[in-house]
Amino acid sequence: MSFGDYLYIVVAILFSYMTFVIIRNNFLSKFDEKQRRKDLVDEYEEEYVSDKSEKKEDKD
Repeated sequence: MSFGDYLYIVVAILFSYMTFVIIRNNFLSKFDEKQRRKDLVDEYEEEYVSDKSEKKEDKD
């Protein structure tokens, strides 16, 4: 195999890895620390309010 073939394989592997990392990070950024969807906040907004108040009480 020539040098170009090796280079092509390395580039293909790096491209696949970068694509996987970008997709994984995009998916993980859609969830908060309690594994709830950030874009569905209004469905469980009361829980968020109570969570925030509990944290404040814990700090006091």
